Amino acid sequence: MVPTDLLPHRPPFLFVDEIIEIVPGVSASGRWRLSGDEWFFSGHFPGRPTLPGVLMCESIAQVGALAVLSDERFAGRLPLFGGLDSARFRRQVVPGDELTLHVEMGRLSARAGKGIGRAFVGEDVACEAELLFVIVDV
Repeated sequence: MVPTDLLPHRPPFLFVDEIIEIVPGVSASGRWRLSGDEWFFSGHFPGRPTLPGVLMCESIAQVGALAVLSDERFAGRLPLFGGLDSARFRRQVVPGDELTLHVEMGRLSARAGKGIGRAFVGEDVACEAELLFVIVDV
């Protein structure tokens, strides 16, 4: 399975290259490989390309959406960002890095859900945040 089998996102706003594991409605893991050719690196920052933190949070949320959308209860629905709490950026992410993304869902109801997500480069935590999803009809 590829991310686009479940996610509505498409390039240039798809930030998951590979699904590692999904437990429907419970958790998901994926990878995002940063080549350096991505559109945002040329302006963030010239001479010192750095992955914007908000895009790291978006990549985590996309993996969380995989956990939600793989659950048959949410077929034909769309999880949208409802909130982001306690976001922390622990290390810079640069071209050539590979992010391993993981989200554990907490509460998940017919209309909303919460999860905790982390992005790693190797063993190092690059970003962590609490996510709130609002689940809407398509």
